[in-house]
Amino acid sequence: MTVLTRWIPEHYLIASVAALEITLLHNFVWHVHYTWRDRPGSHAGMQRLLRFHLSNGMVSLAGNLLMMRLLVGEVLLPVLAANSIAILVCSVVNFYLGDQWAFGVAGE
Repeated sequence: MTVLTRWIPEHYLIASVAALEITLLHNFVWHVHYTWRDRPGSHAGMQRLLRFHLSNGMVSLAGNLLMMRLLVGEVLLPVLAANSIAILVCSVVNFYLGDQWAFGVAGE
């Protein structure tokens, strides 16, 4: 986020989306290999990636953009502080969705 906002400082929302996508792909790889590696079909590739993006991606994207707009645009928090808060709030929901749907046994 720091690098992206330095490259395009006036476009913190675009930087937020780019940082989010990089993070989603990074997290998906870690979840496949570590967090839920013991789940049946945890290496099921594209189907899991699609469910992960639909759940974690949409929660993170909508939550991050809404919270960034509110915290930076209205409350006037610094971008990195606002982004940290948005990540923390969305993380709990994302973990639940990952556990229950994207990597859940019932999602097979």
